[in-house]
Amino acid sequence: MLTVVAVMKAKEGKEKDMEEAIKALVPQVQTEQKTLVYTVHRGRKAPGKFLFYERYPDKDALNVHGATPHFAEFFGKIAPLLDGNPTIEVYEDLAAITPKG
Repeated sequence: MLTVVAVMKAKEGKEKDMEEAIKALVPQVQTEQKTLVYTVHRGRKAPGKFLFYERYPDKDALNVHGATPHFAEFFGKIAPLLDGNPTIEVYEDLAAITPKG
């Protein structure tokens, strides 16, 4: 199992545009069969900072996600909105608790 954590920061004054682009992307990602979790968080103290939390069963599923037309379109939309480069890190499961009923 792979977890991706990405952080993106919007330029000052572009926070709402970034939020709208993200909200438009998520329903499209939901159609991907092997994307297990795709959650985007907004910073409470920094509302222009967005944290993406993603889960995939394997590297192939992550590669499929990254190659989708909607993902490419999303990056085209947000490129002029970004304050710096996104940070993207990939993690492998080490230990976990199971969800409680």
